[in-house]
Amino acid sequence: MSLSAEVICVGTELLLGDILNTNAQFLAQQLAQLGIPHYYQTVVGDNPLRLKKVLAIACERSRLIILTGGLGPTPDDLTIETLADFFDVPLVEHPEILEDITQKYARRGRQMSPSNRKQALLPEGAEVLPNSSGSAPGVIWQPRTGLTILTFPGVPSEMQLMWQETAVPYLRQQGWGQEIIHSRMLKFWGIAESALAEKVAPFLDLSNPTVAPYANHGEVKLRIAARAESEAIARQLIEPVEHQLRQIGGLDYYGADEDSLASVVGEHLQTAHETLGTAESCTGGGLGQMLTSIPGSSNYFMGGVISYDNQAKISLLGVNAQDLAQHGAVSHTIAKQMAAGVRSRLGTTWGLSITGIAGPGGGTASKPVGLVYIGLAGPQDEIESYEYQFGSFRGRSWIQRISACTALDQLRRKLLTRSLLEDLAF
Repeated sequence: MSLSAEVICVGTELLLGDILNTNAQFLAQQLAQLGIPHYYQTVVGDNPLRLKKVLAIACERSRLIILTGGLGPTPDDLTIETLADFFDVPLVEHPEILEDITQKYARRGRQMSPSNRKQALLPEGAEVLPNSSGSAPGVIWQPRTGLTILTFPGVPSEMQLMWQETAVPYLRQQGWGQEIIHSRMLKFWGIAESALAEKVAPFLDLSNPTVAPYANHGEVKLRIAARAESEAIARQLIEPVEHQLRQIGGLDYYGADEDSLASVVGEHLQTAHETLGTAESCTGGGLGQMLTSIPGSSNYFMGGVISYDNQAKISLLGVNAQDLAQHGAVSHTIAKQMAAGVRSRLGTTWGLSITGIAGPGGGTASKPVGLVYIGLAGPQDEIESYEYQFGSFRGRSWIQRISACTALDQLRRKLLTRSLLEDLAF
């Protein structure tokens, strides 16, 4: 039996895709922070027979089993009964749990229904894992030597609070998590995962810290993870590796951990005391939404124009009607004019524009779906435009998102390059 943890998420709604399984992600991150090895996750429906089969496998390979879901008052909430049946122990009613549930309902001005009594039933020998924010408690149970089981409700907010308030102190007291795993996530834009992996290939063979690449929605990440006795020591292990990886990444590296392209661009603009205005067509305000999701963005983001229709481009941004007729809305010429127009209208330091064909229709042989132009107008009246062929196979929302991110990245590179040149001048 491995000295590791295993996560079992119970719920047919998870299998059907009706609910995103954020509990598994949260527990995986928490186990990593505690330095507890974690090799398996399973999702199983509300079915006692299948849950028993999953438990039989888990008990053979893991010493800590964490279950979420199936603790409610309804007939399909079968986790506790199934656990008791699997280990062949009776269920015992806990009066203190019943009283707690009754009081919680009373505080809400409601009367507890008879079905809630089942939430007071725990396997014989199990301890209560309190739920301070909900009605369904969990259990802390060692049904056999060398095996610990923790159960949690499926509601993420309840599960997370119970984990922090009770489970973490208990696990530490029991000797789990003597080492911690600390990680640092480096983020890159404008380079393919395979290309970055080739550049950093020697680092992918490290054992402590480890380096692993990930890619999602056009972004590439390198996760550096170190196992150590404390976070401070783990950081010391990570620091030199991070420094080398950032040097290798060059301009493609843009930030780490909670950084986003929008937050990094905002930091550059705020440091330079500069402002930005946006003009969007195919992204329909997605670029502005990314910028305004950052607290304090009003210090540098003055606003945006969603010029979806050609007439809006003419009247709101001063785009030339003849150029629209000659070149079309999706072109270098119009992207530049949109960027210059919004910069002029809003009186900002920078103007950033996006025009393209997000699909699924509207494309032609010469201008296919996924063709996008980004315009950038700067403080010295320089105006640039960039052409991208994002393709159509990933759909409209993907094209819109990657277009907005790429526009931010172009501005980021411009701001960063200018800053580097200014430093060299001195």
